[in-house]
Amino acid sequence: MGKKTLVYGMGVSGKGVAKLLAAQNKELVLYDKKEDYDMEALKKELEIEAECLTGELKKEDLTDVECVVLSPGVSAFCDDANMARQLGIHISGEVEEAYKAAKGRLCAITGTNGKTTTTALTGEIMKAAYGDVFVVGNIGNSYAKEALNTKETSVTVAEISSFQLETTSEFHPEVSAVLNLTPDHLDRHGTFENYCLCKMRIALEQSSNEVCVINYDDEYLRSLARDITPKKLYFSMKPLNEGVYFKEGAIFYNDGKTEVKVIDRDEINLVGDHNVENVMAAVGISINMGVSTDIIAQAVKDFRAVEHRIEYTCEKRGVKYYNDSKGTNTDAAAKAVSAMTAPTVLIAGGYDKGADFTDWINGFNGIIKAMVLIGQTAGKIKETALKCGFTEIYMARDLKEAVDMCASLAKPGENVLLSPACASWGQFKNYEERGRMFKEFARALPEE
Repeated sequence: MGKKTLVYGMGVSGKGVAKLLAAQNKELVLYDKKEDYDMEALKKELEIEAECLTGELKKEDLTDVECVVLSPGVSAFCDDANMARQLGIHISGEVEEAYKAAKGRLCAITGTNGKTTTTALTGEIMKAAYGDVFVVGNIGNSYAKEALNTKETSVTVAEISSFQLETTSEFHPEVSAVLNLTPDHLDRHGTFENYCLCKMRIALEQSSNEVCVINYDDEYLRSLARDITPKKLYFSMKPLNEGVYFKEGAIFYNDGKTEVKVIDRDEINLVGDHNVENVMAAVGISINMGVSTDIIAQAVKDFRAVEHRIEYTCEKRGVKYYNDSKGTNTDAAAKAVSAMTAPTVLIAGGYDKGADFTDWINGFNGIIKAMVLIGQTAGKIKETALKCGFTEIYMARDLKEAVDMCASLAKPGENVLLSPACASWGQFKNYEERGRMFKEFARALPEE
């Protein structure tokens, strides 16, 4: 077996891990499936020397390779990964390589929805308590890119996706959190059970002295958590004998002996009950990272919504526009709908991840007055909506036309919400681009 490491996929994560491994003097092969990928420009950008490959990966390309590091967007069970395994080559991922190189303390967050908000909030709490903090992972900042900047005194807060957890083996947070589990990425994982088991890998290497923060109200998650090794700290929208919970309009923490009020609901600058859950998760994580409830409360009071997550954009002609482009599955989109307090025109649709839209549409509860559909799933959503008895449906060619339609459909005092319930792929590079375009189109609408 050879000594080379092949970095598979030259997106943000691939670039980060290539730079990290080059700094460790690994002999690298940089690979991307796109035949026209400009590898020479990439090497200049990264300031590294490496062998480069593009196009179809062949068996002979792996002759001297001992490890293949996959980008999160590449399935650990794709044909190329399976070919490497058959040759006895180790399969790793960006998060695993970053973890092995990083120093200091680590807390890590996964779940279907709320990861980015919870990670960003936890990051702010850690900065208030410790200063030397890195917020990394699926939130958009490559863990591998930051790993060599960490020190023994650092605290790293990582948002970790199911894609990233596929390739972990030693990854070991001091405190982990699983926020919730609802069907998502079934096109990648095949079944909901596979997806959930992948998520639970976040706690796989934790010891019995460490902690996993778990949503008590998610019954399936609670059942899976019975088998994990670390101590469980539950959070709930209902009072518990021990853990973090919501009662009497406030969030409390109880260590089993003493109950402490952390913060009142009206001091939290985030809309929707799902964000109360996100705050409770951040509270549980932070307490177990040694942060006082006073510091936690002040950081929560100062925190504002993450971009693209029920983000207030503007008001035009008495209509408020909200950007929830990060609502890339039906559960996230349902939470955005439930956060609306006035009749709302909804923009939905995008890449098809194999989701069923029935429960989401049945949960509109009269708050959605009309739906404007775009993208690959537009027809599928329309068909489902009609079966559910929802008939106020409009089809748009693109996001610009959808925003213009919404402007004519919504009346003063009402809302327009972009919460697609689908991924952005196909029409947009990512959900960030989709959200920023929505904001641009909304802000360009006439005032009068």
